[in-house]
Amino acid sequence: MRLRRVVVTGLGALTPIGNTLQAYWDGLSNGVSGAAPITQFDASKFKTQFACEVKNFDPTEFIDKKEARRMDRFTQFAIVTTDEAIKDAGLTKENINPDRVGVIWGTGIGGLHTFLHEVTSFAKGDGTPRFSPFFIPMMIGDISAGMISIRHGYRGPNFVTVSACASSTNAIADAFNYIRLGKADVIVSGGSEACVNEAAMGGFNSMKALSERNDDPATASRPFDLNRDGFVLGEGSGALILEDLDHALARGAKIYCEIVGCGLSADAYHMTAPHPEGLGASNVMRNALEDAEMKPEEIDYINVHGTSTPLGDPQEVKAIMTVFGDHAYNLNISSTKSMTGHLLGGAGAIETIASILAVNKGIIPPTINHFTDDPAFDPRLNLTFNKAQHKEVRAALSNTFGFGGHNASVIIKKYE
Repeated sequence: MRLRRVVVTGLGALTPIGNTLQAYWDGLSNGVSGAAPITQFDASKFKTQFACEVKNFDPTEFIDKKEARRMDRFTQFAIVTTDEAIKDAGLTKENINPDRVGVIWGTGIGGLHTFLHEVTSFAKGDGTPRFSPFFIPMMIGDISAGMISIRHGYRGPNFVTVSACASSTNAIADAFNYIRLGKADVIVSGGSEACVNEAAMGGFNSMKALSERNDDPATASRPFDLNRDGFVLGEGSGALILEDLDHALARGAKIYCEIVGCGLSADAYHMTAPHPEGLGASNVMRNALEDAEMKPEEIDYINVHGTSTPLGDPQEVKAIMTVFGDHAYNLNISSTKSMTGHLLGGAGAIETIASILAVNKGIIPPTINHFTDDPAFDPRLNLTFNKAQHKEVRAALSNTFGFGGHNASVIIKKYE
């Protein structure tokens, strides 16, 4: 069968460095750090006392107060960004068939705020169960896709992907495949996460996964730096409108880019550590290139997973060298997590958006907070340190890797 071409016609973002798509891009291109002391709870007794929080967010500015109270924070984020993306794409009741519009969302953890609140309230009580009737529907990860479809009346494919930090890239890959196979005309995709709370911070601290640079939070996320000491927890959401090209052209939609390939793989190695030879990472990039029917030399920019951990960063670069060979020296490589922190299941969505905007605007967002070279990285590589760089980007690849060894990559290309 003929595979349909898939384009992106709308975007939305709510991030630690900007609460709209334009504000997010301004933060990225200007190298803004979203890390600061935690405001959502008293973190004074935690090893890590800072995070990349979404700032000045009031859900009732976007959602009816009663409805907002029945949504976990991660679902509120999803609603706000999908509203922005749908408006950006110009989707209306008149130019779509709602039976052919789906929602495929991603989240790694889901309603952790709700879970923590309900369980701690029970533990502080007298043992009598007084749980909210909304506890379960607010907590489960799939509710985000359900609430988006209810809000807009979209009756096509509807589900949530869960693959840790690869979740929203998996969602985009699924949306891409459903459209190119003719199962839908339009799919709202992306991902959201909201885990800046005691449970997440305590859990990641106990794993020694987080930076503990409490004296200087703004520079704590240091991908590829010799003195990197862990990732910075982030929160937020990114939304993309994926659309069949013919459908988009028929309604006169603007087109940001074309999605041309996706790759998936597993490390099959360890619960949390990456494969020491970067095997899963190299496989997933090869799979994406094969799916796109592209050669490595056709990629201009890689938005890396780049979490700022001692083990993860070198393995990803090793994988890039394996797949791209000498062309690696022609690439721009950057980690936007240096600015946004790590949005866990939402990371792939906002990083795919960063890659799309790099293609559109010819600007590579930087890897900020680089102070000391690490001899583990070949100095001939262009890791786009500290300042954005202007470059024509014909095609970009975005990587996300998750606990459990889940890997997902997406390739986007300038629309022609």
